[in-house]
Parts: sequence; structure tokens; C-alpha cells
Amino acid sequence: MPRAGLTLRLKALKNLPGWRTPRKLVVFNVDDYGNIRLASRTAAKRLAQAGVALTGRFDQLDTLETRADLDALLDVLDSVRDSTGRPAVFTPYTVCANPDFASLRADPDSWKAEALPESFARLAAEDPQAYDGTWALWREGIDRGLLQPEFHGREHLNLRLLMRKLARRDVDVMANLQVASMAGLKDDPGLPGVGFTHAFGLADRSDLSQHREIIADGIAGFARIFGRPAACFTPPAQRLHPELKGFVAEHGIRAIDRPLHAVQQIDRGRTRRAFHVMGRKRGRDHVTLVRNVMFEPNLAPCRDEVARALGLIEAAFRWGKPAMISSHRVNFCGHIDPANRKAGLAALKRLLDAILRRWPDAEFLGAGELAQQIEASA
Repeated sequence: MPRAGLTLRLKALKNLPGWRTPRKLVVFNVDDYGNIRLASRTAAKRLAQAGVALTGRFDQLDTLETRADLDALLDVLDSVRDSTGRPAVFTPYTVCANPDFASLRADPDSWKAEALPESFARLAAEDPQAYDGTWALWREGIDRGLLQPEFHGREHLNLRLLMRKLARRDVDVMANLQVASMAGLKDDPGLPGVGFTHAFGLADRSDLSQHREIIADGIAGFARIFGRPAACFTPPAQRLHPELKGFVAEHGIRAIDRPLHAVQQIDRGRTRRAFHVMGRKRGRDHVTLVRNVMFEPNLAPCRDEVARALGLIEAAFRWGKPAMISSHRVNFCGHIDPANRKAGLAALKRLLDAILRRWPDAEFLGAGELAQQIEASA
């Protein structure tokens, strides 16, 4: 058997356990919305001049979504209709705050956050060609049923790591402040296993108190920004201590969105593997949603990502599972490179059209709607 076929069959095994449905449900779970990573091409150039290495697609291409990004995305989502007459839906897992760069430049020892609408307002004033009207377009996408945002955290940053680097005035973080970015930050040897994007990455159990405060504040902030409570949560970089699962449920989260397996940081370098099953587990107050399809068009440009995703969707449906499609905003960003957005959205359009050709009875749902259906069937 060809290696690619064997890999696809092994990945299909994730669909064996857990909740099932005879319906062909399709959910797009897309991480990192709202997060400011790289501000602009000018910022990338200045970071390189400061010696900050921007490696990988996120540091090189990922920016806060622009008006052009959202406008083109909404056009693609609205270009198809499922068996119920509904357009395609994105669940953008969204952070609700970013660093207040001006405040941190003035006083690097005092953390201050900038709420998401303030980030869009600031950028609309600084770069109106890219950002004027973007937040209004966000709201339009929600009103049209094309975007159903859910909670990805308060910031997409590990606050303990960041404050340690700020206290030392590390070159990489100070250079980022000057260009209103958070890209290419080096790890802190004193916090092993914690990357700068791991908002809830844990070096030791003493971090849990701060994580609880951030989660509670972030969930409240999400409700203020979007006018409704979040139903679902997926943690940045999939780092979340097991004790925090009950905590997020206590704060109104009905579903936690996870991969099939993840490495959990327990305490002081000690880890364990966790395997997740779709549905509600006895004794828990939340539903687990398990991603079983990967769609990352710019991860390996030479690979036919549409065909790969269709194979995984077919496996999910064969075993009576929703197609939980995992993706990231970086695939659809064009602020740094418009060709990246064009290619990513073209792949998304091909995928949507192929789904509806192959499964005319497919239905598009948001992650929160799927969680509600699982709850109702329990």
C-alpha cells in the first residue's frame, strides 16, 4: 500500500470512538483570528534588521485580518449553499485582546492589553487602506451567518514568558514593540517547554492561578465584544492543563475543541499524553469536539491539500462523524503577500464545491451549533 494511503487510513482511526450522527455535518474550525502577529511588510523588514529571525509561515505571513482578507473570505463562504440552503460557515476561534504596544513602549514593566475593537480602530487610523471598515465587516459576517466566532483566549501570548523577556529588555521583544508586532520571539530557558504563543503553556503549577484569571477575564471580554457568551473554547497551541477544563465549564463554556491527542504539561517538565473522544464524557460539564480533518493550504504548497482533506472527510462520514475541519487564519491572509490569500481562498472554494458535489446532503454548521446538537442528543 502506498505510504500516503496508509497514513490516511491510520488517520481515519480517530473516527472510531465517540458521538455519531447519520447526517453529513461540516464544521470549519479556524484558529488565530483577532491576534496581532506581524504588523506589516515594513515591520518584517525592521525586525530582520534588528536580528529577529522570522521563520515559518506564521511569523512570515500571519497578520490581523484586513478588510480585503475578510471581504474575499465572505465572498467565498457565501458562494455555496448546502442541502438546507445555508452558506458555508467559519468558526473563527478568536482572541479578544492584544498587547497595548504604545503603553508597553512607554513602560515595558507594566502589562496593558488592547481590546480587539480598539486594535481595529487603531489600525484603521494608522493604515486606513488596509483596515478602515474591517471591524464593521466582521460584524456583517456575523449578521449574515458566515462567521460564528468562538473563544481562543484573551491573548495569543504566554504572559509570564513575555513579562520575563520585557523585564530583561530582550532585543527580540523590544524590537517587536517598536513595530507593533509579536513575531519571532525566542523561548525563555527558565520556562522549558513554553513557547511565546502558548497562552496557557505551563512551566509549573504556580502558573495555574494566572491562567485562571486570564481565562475568566477573556471569557467576559468575549461576551462584551461579541454581545453573546462563547460556547466553545480551543486553547492557543493546544496547551491547557487538565485542571482548567472544569474551570472553563464553570465560566459558561459548553464545549472544548481539541485534536485527537495532545501533550499535557502537568508540572515542572512532567507531561502526559491525552486522547480525546467526540461527545460528552460521563461526569464532565462540557462536550469535547475532536478535529478529524486538516486543511492547511499553505503548509505544504506542493501537496494537494483539497484532495487530502476530502479523503479525511470521507473517512469521518464513513464512521458517522462530523467533519471537524482544522485550519488557521494564516492560510487566508494577504496583507504581507496577496498571493497567499488568493491561493488559500482558491483552495477553500475548490474544497467547498467538491464537498457539495460529492455529498449533496452535506450541512454546514458552526462549532457551537454542533456542541448544542451533541448536548441535545445526550
